[in-house]
Amino acid sequence: PRGDMDQQQHGQEKVLAGGQSELKPVTPEIQAIADSLKSEVENQLRRTFDVYVVVAYRAQVVAGTNYLLKIHCGNDEYLHVKVYETLPCAGSVKSVTTAMGGKLVDDAF
Repeated sequence: PRGDMDQQQHGQEKVLAGGQSELKPVTPEIQAIADSLKSEVENQLRRTFDVYVVVAYRAQVVAGTNYLLKIHCGNDEYLHVKVYETLPCAGSVKSVTTAMGGKLVDDAF
């Protein structure tokens, strides 16, 4: 069994360090993270998106936080984007780790 030292309070939910949260409803903060990194995603995928709306996400506490975002980008297409945010003591810097296009709404992420 793991003690409380292995858990970090994430809002009202305790998330086990290294474990992914359940799917969560999107907040304005999560959409703002996606928006701030949109050009990085577009550069990685070598295309631009007129529609760019996060529809679901998961969080994973590591030495910082990974955000796994499902982003609607128009028609029936979705993106799966992984964003890493450093710890606050390291400036809470956010960057895109991976970006995959051509996904469908029901594709697991």
